[in-house]
Amino acid sequence: MIQGCEDPLLQTLPRQAPRVSYRLTDVASALAEPGTLAVLRFGSGGPAIDDPRLLQVALESVDSPAPMELWQVDAEVQYGMQGALRWSSGGGWLFAAIELDETEHGGPLRTAQLAYEQMHRFVGARGTQHVTRVWNYLGAINQGEDDAERYKQFCEGRARGMGSFFADGFPAATAIGHLDSAPRLQVYLLACDQPGTRVENPRQVSAWRYPRQYGRTPPSFARAMVLPAGDALAISGTAAVVGHASAHHDDLDAQLEETLVNLEALLANAHMAAGFDTRSPMKAYVRNSGDVSRVRDFLQRRLPGVPVLLLHGDICRRELLVEIDGWRYA
Repeated sequence: MIQGCEDPLLQTLPRQAPRVSYRLTDVASALAEPGTLAVLRFGSGGPAIDDPRLLQVALESVDSPAPMELWQVDAEVQYGMQGALRWSSGGGWLFAAIELDETEHGGPLRTAQLAYEQMHRFVGARGTQHVTRVWNYLGAINQGEDDAERYKQFCEGRARGMGSFFADGFPAATAIGHLDSAPRLQVYLLACDQPGTRVENPRQVSAWRYPRQYGRTPPSFARAMVLPAGDALAISGTAAVVGHASAHHDDLDAQLEETLVNLEALLANAHMAAGFDTRSPMKAYVRNSGDVSRVRDFLQRRLPGVPVLLLHGDICRRELLVEIDGWRYA
């Protein structure tokens, strides 16, 4: 890692948001482009490439070939490994990711705790300490009953592991269940050397204030985050939740409509213009593979031109059929 190579004057300017895009390209070409901070490849397969910026995400795309997700900055990028943790940095931004096998650490609670402890130590030792966005993918997220449900166990482990990691407030985040047979937890994040601004949804109870029915430890995330320059909104996993309750049980179309209302409420509360456009890359996580065509048709009709990556994954509540997250550039 090269230290002290950035102009101190540039460090005082608001950090422009990384460019996030979906591409049908080969990994080697994407990694070779100037300013590539991260490449996310979804599902199984693809050539093995020894580069810490490449993360093979355990969620399957419903499209074949599957687009890759690229994060790019206008700066030289440094990268490396620290134990199980991979990282890259450039232009005041940090990508960090960790993957742990639950069988080696005793289940979802302990594995989440270890993952967040390691992330906390690593990010806390760097200048890019302001975490803006986190993604969490774990298997069988709805398995178990009451407090033994795996998602609730994950939330408890995350809270134990983060310690003072988010003392100034929680980042935007997503937690989705992957369908891979390997019992692994994947966590990756985007952090900056300048803070963003957290955004909540006035239609929803803040996640960390959920009542006891959602577990001993409530989820720990903000609904969205305005990045430091005010040029992008990082949107957390958003579903058909009103107040703290799930709405429209088992009604896919109604859940999609409610989710779009929640997304628009986030834009309004972030003081951004309504609507999404061709520069608003989104992910839609679909629980049932048989619903994919309906979700695709709905989003193409309601969000024309918006790039949407459709992924097969379980939502953190059994009754929810779809969840959407993504980016909205100003």
